[in-house]
Amino acid sequence: MTIVHLTVNGAPTEVDVPGMRRLLDVLREDLTLTGTKEGCGEGECGACSVLVDGAVVDSCLVPVCQVEGADVRTVEGLARRRFDRVSAVAEPPRPDDLDILQAAFLETGGAQCGICTPGMLMAGHAFLVSGAPPTDEAIREAIAGNLCRCTGYTKIVEAIALAALRLDAAAAEDTASEAMESAGDAETEHADGAEDGAESDEAPGAEGALG
Repeated sequence: MTIVHLTVNGAPTEVDVPGMRRLLDVLREDLTLTGTKEGCGEGECGACSVLVDGAVVDSCLVPVCQVEGADVRTVEGLARRRFDRVSAVAEPPRPDDLDILQAAFLETGGAQCGICTPGMLMAGHAFLVSGAPPTDEAIREAIAGNLCRCTGYTKIVEAIALAALRLDAAAAEDTASEAMESAGDAETEHADGAEDGAESDEAPGAEGALG
């Protein structure tokens, strides 16, 4: 048995398991994170894709000893998680808890049977984080390691492109808000400086009157 320390979905985690146990089995069986699916078990289908230090990997091929000290993110780490106040058990995500990519998958019909969906989401998330231009070709290349038997990939590509569009819009809105805030701060500083200058101009006259 080997004690392995890693971070899973932002939480420091320690597991005491055989070092060659597959990361997939540790996630699903030891940590009960069953969102990650097993498809082929040979690293060909991408259903078990997770992020390790930001990179997409097939968790069915990775022995847990290789992720010592690593940051691992699964599909459960995308949506905001709520916990029952009494039992402290995680509740199922609500529609408004989903992140932009998950919501786009639902909207476009990119999720159907669900076996490939977690892996597709993780590959799509890594692509969005990369900041690459969301062209059809680039998106298809990003998910090339993930197989889907239901959608023909078109709806999945549409979902990732939609998420990219919304992320760009959100970033532009944030930039505009920051610019407005900076302009407001500059105006305030200018007004304060003008008031200080007026007080300085008045001060000598006041002293002369008193003299």
